[in-house]
Order: sequence, then structure tokens, then C-alpha cells
Amino acid sequence: MNGFRTLLFAVAGFLLHSTHGLSQVIVIANASVRSSSASKADLREVFSGTSSTLRDGTRVVPVFHRPGPVQDEFVATYLGKSDAAFRAAWRSLVFSGQANMPRSLDSDSAVVAYVARTPGSIGYIESKSSHESVKVLAVQ
Repeated sequence: MNGFRTLLFAVAGFLLHSTHGLSQVIVIANASVRSSSASKADLREVFSGTSSTLRDGTRVVPVFHRPGPVQDEFVATYLGKSDAAFRAAWRSLVFSGQANMPRSLDSDSAVVAYVARTPGSIGYIESKSSHESVKVLAVQ
């Protein structure tokens, strides 16, 4: 039993340490977006370029973060890809003429400002960043 308890504490410590550095990304949208939530499937389709609408029919336009921790976490959590695979898929869509590359911004504040002023836009930022001018979508 003592060995099991030691293993349990080791695993708990590893999990605490490994998730401590995560930024906890939130999904934000312009006030014109009717929906107050989005499914992971919605996000996967919109941010992968295979759909331009949420399940309620609201037309949305994705905005990306530049490569870095926020981008990495969003892509891994909601799209199940690495950033490199994510960008390669978009390049393929762009070069085949099936899509235009969405706007990619340098910071949380730039994403918030763009989403706040651009009807239908949807993006993601670190949860601790200021985001009063946009709505936060619950992810289901």
C-alpha cells in the first residue's frame, strides 16, 4: 500500500507540474456572434477551414495567434494537431485555392481588438488576458 501511495503522489505531482505552465486558452467572439457556446467539433471545423459556420448557423471568421504557447495549446486542445501540422493543412488549402489564410496576430491584445471590431470574428487568447470588449464562448 505504501508503494501505491508513493506512486499516486508522484503521478499527482507530475500532473500538477506539467499543467502548471499551460495558459488555459479561452475562445472569444465578436458581439455579433449569436451563439454563446461552441463545440470542439465546431472549433475544429472553423479553425481547420472546413466550415465557416457554428452549429447554430452563425457565420464566423477565424483569427489566429502567431506561433507560440497560446497557439500551441489551442491547436493541441481543440484541433488535436501540432502547430506545424495545423499550418501545413492551411497552406495546402490556400495553395489549392480552397481558402484564404486567416489573419494571424501577434498578441492577445491584438486578437481581442480585432475580434471586438470585426463582426463574425472568432479567436482565442490566454484566459488571464483582458477581454471585456468581446464575448467568451463556452466550449462543450
